[in-house]
Amino acid sequence: MANRDPDDTLAFYRHNAAAYAARERQPPTARLAAFIGRLPPGAAVLDLGCGGGHDSLVLLEQGFDVTACDGSAELAAEAQTRIGRTVEVVRFQEIDWHDRFDGIWAEASLLHVPRAELGDVLARVLRALKPGGFLQASFKAGDKEGHDRFGRYFNYPSEPWLRACFEQAGWSEFAISKADGGGYDGEPTRWLHVAANRAD
Repeated sequence: MANRDPDDTLAFYRHNAAAYAARERQPPTARLAAFIGRLPPGAAVLDLGCGGGHDSLVLLEQGFDVTACDGSAELAAEAQTRIGRTVEVVRFQEIDWHDRFDGIWAEASLLHVPRAELGDVLARVLRALKPGGFLQASFKAGDKEGHDRFGRYFNYPSEPWLRACFEQAGWSEFAISKADGGGYDGEPTRWLHVAANRAD
């Protein structure tokens, strides 16, 4: 498994986009509500790695100016059908927005960024926020990168490693919490949830 390419992740979503997007999935109510509670009315929000668009739909229903994007063209098409507006196809390494968003929602998405590239991607995410803007992101905890039984790549960070990665990318204000849960693979999962702010 260790020799598989991170691009196997995009191959999985390419071949399984319809089933993945159509699955029974409830948005993470408490975290999403906390995220929404920090946003001003009509805020510009990026749903980064939006998957099937479930969370984008909630954000749109709350009246926010939502930009939804995903690295998989096939998943983006599924999300576009769900939310009724254009979903951009953008890989994490291509993020090039500057001072654009009040909030960035990255639910179970940045966990697919190769470890060697995560620092650069986190710096890009930081630049995409307006001063005072904030990021909510989640990662599957672990101690080394690898793949799940579907062939999807995960960076599986430990809390200290992830903290160092955020610091090296230029983030000075962030907190990491832990929670047990599950995922698409049905396996018990320890999650690392990051709430990070771009300094004013």
